[in-house]
Amino acid sequence: MRTDDETPDNSAPTVKEVARLASVSTATVSRVMSGAGGVREELVRRVQRAAQKLGYRPNPAGRNLRSRSTRAIGMVFPDIENTFYASVIGGAEEVLQSAGYSLLLANYGEDPARESIQLSTLRAEHVAGILFAASRKPSAEYKSIVSAGISLVAVSRIPDGLNVDLATVSNQEGARQAIEHLIRLGHRRIAFIDGPVSLSTTRERHAGYAQAFRDAGLAVPRDLTVYSDFYHPAAGCEAVSKLLNAGNRPSALLVVSNNMVLGAMEVLRERGLEIPKDMAIVGFGDTPSAALLSPPLTVVAQPAREIGATGARLLLERFQNPDRPRRSIVLDTQLIVRESCGSKSNAGTLTVTRERTPRDNLSKKERDVAVQR
Repeated sequence: MRTDDETPDNSAPTVKEVARLASVSTATVSRVMSGAGGVREELVRRVQRAAQKLGYRPNPAGRNLRSRSTRAIGMVFPDIENTFYASVIGGAEEVLQSAGYSLLLANYGEDPARESIQLSTLRAEHVAGILFAASRKPSAEYKSIVSAGISLVAVSRIPDGLNVDLATVSNQEGARQAIEHLIRLGHRRIAFIDGPVSLSTTRERHAGYAQAFRDAGLAVPRDLTVYSDFYHPAAGCEAVSKLLNAGNRPSALLVVSNNMVLGAMEVLRERGLEIPKDMAIVGFGDTPSAALLSPPLTVVAQPAREIGATGARLLLERFQNPDRPRRSIVLDTQLIVRESCGSKSNAGTLTVTRERTPRDNLSKKERDVAVQR
């Protein structure tokens, strides 16, 4: 079965030939020929001239098959009940619906097999584009989708080797600020609890963890990092138990999942350890309940809603200019100091300054960089 815009005669010119002559992508040719809009006038004229020169004629059946869903956007996320992803979805939804797009939401529960199925389903629905946060073992379907001319934008996480737009936060800087603050409070044995090391976000945060120790002239602890499973309900409990059972326990924790923070705090209380007197704790990601915990939780806050909105805007930009260079927008995190780290008298927002690098080429809030991975 043919699902592209090519005429059935094998001797007739194809979409790829038109794209080659016009020096654009096949996705641009398809959008121009289907009348989907959102393509710069200059590119429209180039495609039309190339099609006329080659004598290209779209296949009406193939065009109609795809056009039934050209205003649908797929969203593929690991845990839509997580407050972080719920906020990301909310931010993206506001931007996309304002632009006239409907949304198809897919939750894969941190299961790579389900992730692959969800992607295949969205591809079969002929979505115009997909916003996604990849699993620890990303599906090969992502590269197939890119090859099929469907626009992809990664949110927060991105698979290695996938050259698509990205909206994320400064994970490394956020972790660095948290550890730097704990070091200033006198802590030296600071444990780090994060998700699977295969995730780009995990590696970035661990780099920030190590950087803070090096910046302070301290050796990076080799026995205080535990990689766990975000989605497992008992992950935080198991990670903290492992650290406590090893002896020579840490005096502070950086825990990067809201669910794992709650598990960690539960285990500390069960062991008779008082927060922050016996163990300081910092979470990565703020929630409405974080300030209501006992004690209130110090966090590295992420602008989750703005991450989603930024990803959506990148997708809309890609529709308008399919051949533009890849963009990566990195939003700043913010360390919000509360009582769980032992800074009761200094509770509030901590502003931590650092030397700007050439990569920091936008505003204080946002950096737009061309990431080379």
